[in-house]
Amino acid sequence: MHNFKKVLKTFLVLVVCVALLAALDLALYPCTFMRNDVHAVVTQQFDDIIVGTSHGKMDIDPEVMQEVTGRSGHNLCVGGEYGIDAYYLTKLIKEKQNPKRIIYEVDPGYFVSEKEEGNNYLLFYHEFPFSKAKVEYFWNSIAKCNFRTVLFPWYEYSLSYELPKVKDTFTQKVTGDYDVSHLKSDSQEYHESGFIERYPVDVTKLKKAEPKLYEEGKVNEENMEYLKKLIAYCKENDIEFVAVTTPIPINTLKDYSDNYNAAWKYFGQFFEEQGVGYLNFNTEYFKAFTHELKAYTDYDGHMNGDAAEAYSKVLAQVLESTGQKN
Repeated sequence: MHNFKKVLKTFLVLVVCVALLAALDLALYPCTFMRNDVHAVVTQQFDDIIVGTSHGKMDIDPEVMQEVTGRSGHNLCVGGEYGIDAYYLTKLIKEKQNPKRIIYEVDPGYFVSEKEEGNNYLLFYHEFPFSKAKVEYFWNSIAKCNFRTVLFPWYEYSLSYELPKVKDTFTQKVTGDYDVSHLKSDSQEYHESGFIERYPVDVTKLKKAEPKLYEEGKVNEENMEYLKKLIAYCKENDIEFVAVTTPIPINTLKDYSDNYNAAWKYFGQFFEEQGVGYLNFNTEYFKAFTHELKAYTDYDGHMNGDAAEAYSKVLAQVLESTGQKN
């Protein structure tokens, strides 16, 4: 009887702890745009899924592309998204839906760097519904970083910033509200398609900052391994795969020409060996879209909304003309 009481007390303590952690997560972990993105792709069928970095997020609008291609799409790109994230996002989508094409936005700098600890480690994983992909994702990514972040996901967010939002955050989650109106700031706004529209800026006041640069001989093998896995997974599941590198301002291309030229050569050869399409708007398709700084909001290559709309049409037309549409 004594042992039974000890076990019961331990069980009750665990139940209380789990309930407390769940309540804190519900109230303090913010409703990010990734919450909307993952919810969209696991509950709706899309022809095209766009994965990649912040360049893809702010340069490619699926709704504009659909006007040209007639294909539905959703943008799952975000700054801090590495190959491992894109791979498990794709596996999750395949479990729930049947995408026809993965468009992978390639930022060369991401392949010579490592995924950093912080809220980006949970940005994707936290929103996954229970699935085989989530279990594998945890084991191969989260557990190798700091598995405790799963128990305290709100830790990486500033409480002083999030506390005023507790009521709204709690209400949105409990009611299943995916309204996007709160995902808007003075500089940008999130669209239901996953695209983030950046507002135009005064480019004469922009300051140069060194972007993440590709360096020859310093490729992170794990990053490349997951890119290979993603391509192989798409082939195994009859999903078309096409890689895209979005335009970069001419000023930046000139300043770091050696790095970019080495990157274009490396990835051009890589995708050719993999037998998949690669659309690089800084080489073969350089003239297809402007590289003038006025179309961008920084020297790194994030476009303003008008430019992104125009580029998305161009990208869709190139995909159609090159036969990347099956």
